[in-house]
Amino acid sequence: MAENSKGSHASRRSVLAGMAGIGLAATTRVKAAPSLPDFGPNVLIVDPARPAEMQARIDAIHREQERAHFTDQRYAILLLPAEHRLEINVGFFTQIAGLGRLPGDTTVIGHVHAEADWAGGRALTNFWRGTENLAVRPPDGADRWAVSQAASYRRMHLTGDLALDDGGWSSGGFLADCRIDGTIRSGTQQQWFTRSSRIGGWDGANWNMMFMGVPGAPATSFPEPPYTTLPDVPVLREKPFLFVEPDGTWAVFRPALRHDASGPSWTDASPKGDVIPLSRFLVARPGTSVSEMNAALAAGRHLLLTPGIYRLAEPLRVTRPGTIVLGLGLATLLAEGGTTLIAVDDVSGVTVAGVFLDAGPEASRLLMEVGPQGSTRSHEGDPSLLADLYVRVGGAAVGRAETCIEINSNHVLGDHLWIWRADHGDRPGGRVHVGCDESTGSQGLVVNGNAVTMYGLFVEHLQKYQTLWNGENGRTFFYQNELPYDPPDQASYMAGATRGWAAYKVADHVRRHRAVGMGIYANFTADPSIVLESAVEAPRVAGVSFENVTTISLGGGMGTIAHLVNDRGAAAKPGAVRQTLTRYP
Repeated sequence: MAENSKGSHASRRSVLAGMAGIGLAATTRVKAAPSLPDFGPNVLIVDPARPAEMQARIDAIHREQERAHFTDQRYAILLLPAEHRLEINVGFFTQIAGLGRLPGDTTVIGHVHAEADWAGGRALTNFWRGTENLAVRPPDGADRWAVSQAASYRRMHLTGDLALDDGGWSSGGFLADCRIDGTIRSGTQQQWFTRSSRIGGWDGANWNMMFMGVPGAPATSFPEPPYTTLPDVPVLREKPFLFVEPDGTWAVFRPALRHDASGPSWTDASPKGDVIPLSRFLVARPGTSVSEMNAALAAGRHLLLTPGIYRLAEPLRVTRPGTIVLGLGLATLLAEGGTTLIAVDDVSGVTVAGVFLDAGPEASRLLMEVGPQGSTRSHEGDPSLLADLYVRVGGAAVGRAETCIEINSNHVLGDHLWIWRADHGDRPGGRVHVGCDESTGSQGLVVNGNAVTMYGLFVEHLQKYQTLWNGENGRTFFYQNELPYDPPDQASYMAGATRGWAAYKVADHVRRHRAVGMGIYANFTADPSIVLESAVEAPRVAGVSFENVTTISLGGGMGTIAHLVNDRGAAAKPGAVRQTLTRYP
């Protein structure tokens, strides 16, 4: 396979020009011309019969989005089932997706890649993008997905190697339900979570690499190299996706719940799940009123959010079991007047996926509530799913939220959440809308429900507990956190008499909890003398356990984390910047 090298960038266009003689297995094509839904101007449906036009439009979107870190523009590029000879470079706020039932139904002969050329190879801020449900056959044998948080790589079949960096530092990441025939090279990735996939091999490690249900993954060797490998995924439903039936009709496929799963969900020619006609969805545009969307949800319809900014002064209310709220192109809900953006009743089988939640300038008590407080029902047989759900507080504009997401229902599944209080911004004029008194957020995730499970949980820069877990039998598999950069001094960063707020707090009354593969990092740039007493605080009981925990004092020692879990473990500090703990208790 080709090596991971910057020299491959310039050659890709010429490689594509010479691909005409490559023989490939046939894909399943749509037998009837699909009637194209009106998804609005920011959805490009790629027709393989017009490759030059499609390539030009894809290139134009990338030029617009390559550096658009805090833009309001959102795009979805949807490829009809067929073979496509394309070069797809994925910029900010752009989703690439195949429209087949299986990844191999939509094949790109070329590359579907994310680069960091715009930032000199540093992918540390390559956020907010995704690619899913495609087969990719790069003629040079390699592709690149150089990203950090909120950049999912899902349901992909890559016939080659995959590089996860672009030479400079990167801070990802999430890969799930994929088959990678070659070797994944993590390069400079600080951490990475891979689940329910099959890979040809893995090369590289820095701080925290975790694998669940991944044939081909390296064996557990934490802390050197820092690999954590579990044989399967206990319970999970994959993210729903839009597709076109062979007769040309449009639908959404909701994969079935899997237990003790290993490898991708789609290796069977007929994966289990539900086919829901698009006619049962309200296809919303940014101008669609919240009252119209709520009326559709109350009437038992699902909701498809097309790309754009939805300014909400009251929440979307999900009241019926089995409801799907699916976003295209990182469709964004922006809070106005301090509203909650999504409120889900205590019902079973709800899916909220591919949605971006943005705090507004008037503080919201909550941005999302899953079940009202005091929810008690069991949803074990049909749990709700939150997938590719991203939250932003500040950065593009002033944002304020007391708690970003609160889960009160039982048995909820989280699959790739990034909850981010902005540490930077790049609006014209130099306004970055960050700082301890401007864009404020106390808590990222609060879990009050029982038997809640998180896969790939990223929470960063909140001002109190990043994650607060009050429910019993909770589980987190892979956790990434950076503490807030901006406390002005130690006196301002105290949880009562305790130095600092734990990055992961399990309440004192909890008797059963498990978290595996945790990385918690300090970067107290406003005052590097600040000390966090413990990265993780939890009850000292046998049923509460933590495995393979890492703490780091970034920048060579910008702050101190005195202990990893409660009073266990040495301090991450200047001169000893990385510490690890294999098991607690």
